[in-house]
Formats: sequence, C-alpha cells, structure tokens
Amino acid sequence: MRVVLTSVYVDDQDKALTFYTEVLGFVKKKDISFGKSRWLTVVSAHDPDGTELVLEPDNHPAMRPFKDALVEDGIPFTSFGVGDVHAECERLESLGVRFTQAPVEMGPAITAVFDDTCGNLIQIAQTRAP
Repeated sequence: MRVVLTSVYVDDQDKALTFYTEVLGFVKKKDISFGKSRWLTVVSAHDPDGTELVLEPDNHPAMRPFKDALVEDGIPFTSFGVGDVHAECERLESLGVRFTQAPVEMGPAITAVFDDTCGNLIQIAQTRAP
C-alpha cells in the first residue's frame, strides 16, 4: 500500500493553483470541472508521477471551523519535504510568503511553517542524518 493522493482544503481553487504552482513550484496534473468546483491536482516537479495533492474546495460546513482552529493554534495542515529548509525559506520569503514559524531544529529534522494564502498553515521539513 502507498499514498497516491492526498488533499489540502483551500478557500479558492484558482488562487490555490497559482500559489502552489507559481510560488511553491508544483505542477498542475489534473483539472476537471465538476460544476462550481474542480478536481484539481498538483504534483512535485521532481516527481510528476508521484503523489498527487488535491486542491480541494473547503465548502463542507465542518472545514472552515476546523481550518480556523488549526491556524489559531499554529498547527500546520500538512508537511512538504525540502532539501534545505533555510534556503527554501529565503526563496519563499523573497516571493512574499509569510512564515509563522522560522526554521527550528526538531531532533533529526529542521522545520518551518508558512501561510499558504488559502486558509492553511503548511510545514516544510528537512530530514538530517542522525
């Protein structure tokens, strides 16, 4: 068994697509219209056949309070791996991304957290050799 698909719930799919592709560097994989919403996925530019991230509309009544509570408590919704957290923070900050947690060492990892502009906090993590 392996993960092939996961979701991040966004308040605006067009805004999310722009942020996740033009700022974070993901690549659009699928964009299928379903009335007011779309089946919209992105993948890593380094692994185009890898796990797809669905930019899922957050219009379910439970999603807004859930997302707001996570943001209020500073809890990231998901985590993306990067090779160098410090360099990625500098790159993203130069593009206007707002970090809520600067890089922090956490055992064998370095993490940072940013606002994805779509209602979520996202963690980036770099794993180091023990």
